[in-house]
Amino acid sequence: MVERLTIDHVGHRGDGVSLATGEAIYVPYALGGETVEVDHVVGHHPDRRKLLAVDVANPERIKPFCPHFGVCGGCAIQHWAAEPYHAWKRGIVVEALAQAGLDCEVAPLVDAHGAGRRRITLHGRFGTHDVLKVGFSATSSHDVIPIHRCPILDPALEGALEAAWALAEQLTSKMAVTKPLDIQVTATANGLDVDVRGSGPLPTPLVTVLSRVAEQHGLARLTRHGELVLQRLPPTLRIGRAEVTLPPGSFLQATVAGEEMLAVLVAERVGKAREVLDLFCGVGPFALRLAEKSRIAAYDSDAGAVAALAKAARTPGLKPIKAEPRDLFRRPLVPQELRDFDAVVFDPPRQGAQAQALKLAESKVPVVVAVSCNVATFARDARLLIDGGYKLETVVPVDQFRHTPHVELVAKFKR
Repeated sequence: MVERLTIDHVGHRGDGVSLATGEAIYVPYALGGETVEVDHVVGHHPDRRKLLAVDVANPERIKPFCPHFGVCGGCAIQHWAAEPYHAWKRGIVVEALAQAGLDCEVAPLVDAHGAGRRRITLHGRFGTHDVLKVGFSATSSHDVIPIHRCPILDPALEGALEAAWALAEQLTSKMAVTKPLDIQVTATANGLDVDVRGSGPLPTPLVTVLSRVAEQHGLARLTRHGELVLQRLPPTLRIGRAEVTLPPGSFLQATVAGEEMLAVLVAERVGKAREVLDLFCGVGPFALRLAEKSRIAAYDSDAGAVAALAKAARTPGLKPIKAEPRDLFRRPLVPQELRDFDAVVFDPPRQGAQAQALKLAESKVPVVVAVSCNVATFARDARLLIDGGYKLETVVPVDQFRHTPHVELVAKFKR
């Protein structure tokens, strides 16, 4: 059924929101002030509509630069001019903090897209007529949009799509794999690092075939569920003065510029602290840079990432880094363990760090610096720190996920 709606504003997920019926109706790719024609979405989303046409356009609407936009689910916004887009993205943080009752200044949005995304996860699926498709998930769907080019990727990922197609074709033709494949590709100093998941155990002949594909596409390393298939060169990254060899499938910030900007903001807020604790440290994007001036203790549940950090910590010119694996959700550091630190940095996954925030709130650490990719869980954890006696200073939103509703932030808490 075709409807005509007036869009009130752009919601926090990037959809146009119509309030004309008294209930919120969400229309992807629509902008505030527009009059649009929509159709009902088939499925379990009675409050969503499919955009058919824009009858009256917002003057801030621009032409998307990617031919897959509107079908591929990777980007939510390419159709909005930069200035209002930046204001909207900062507004996501402002609104979420206000709803949580947190009274603090929010700085202007920092653009950290840089050269583009340096890591992606591609999906391989069989579509209709058993045709293999390799690409990104469609909007609000498990369907895969086959692509051969993505304009938001770092040039260092050149060849990633071709390699993913070649690997998926071999796995599906030689093993008759029908389960979904997930192919994670990371750009490193020595080439592409690829981890394939979903294939099941590989027979020896197929390992040989995949090794040949890896050689043909110049991959630095190919792994399956973290198990080595072929390594031509160690997949390394430069973090500050150190060179880090990545464990398979390891987490990294999405862009080089994003990692560097977050590290600068963290270092500014840590200041002259001599003893610094880095929680949820990963491979050390903060620890390895902070160790140029401070002694570091670092913890993370990912043992492979911690081992990579510990090895890189031997770099000459760095102060000592003690890196240990620890599940901070189940075993957060307690006040007695926190008492000797001048500053604590924590950068948890999207679910936040509630257990650790509770223990930090009971501590006497003078400075806590929070990095977050989820403003809602940040607000929850911030409330715990504030209730424990900390004062929240200016929050800085960072946009390394340009064209999406995702936003990073950095905040400083002081006793």
